[in-house]
Amino acid sequence: MNKGELVDAVAEKAGVTKKQADAVLTAALEAIMESVTDDDKVMLAGFGSWERRDRAAREGRNPKTNEKMDIPATRVPGFSAGKAFKEKVAGDFEKSVAA
Repeated sequence: MNKGELVDAVAEKAGVTKKQADAVLTAALEAIMESVTDDDKVMLAGFGSWERRDRAAREGRNPKTNEKMDIPATRVPGFSAGKAFKEKVAGDFEKSVAA
């Protein structure tokens, strides 16, 4: 599902126009990105949480040449799924395996 399809689904479920759904979704995503950038944790109960994670510098290898290379430290966004989200996905998997 891409953003356009998500906007369509939100508009249908919320009973609003696609333009309104797009505006709300865009604003929510921007707010999450700004908060995580500012090192705030964003938590949505049952869905999950986003936070900034620090990756330490490490040594890697070029897969083509097998040559050693240094990978610098960096900051990345991280997402952890909430309990209800995990249970929903696991439940759907269990149903598909049983069928």
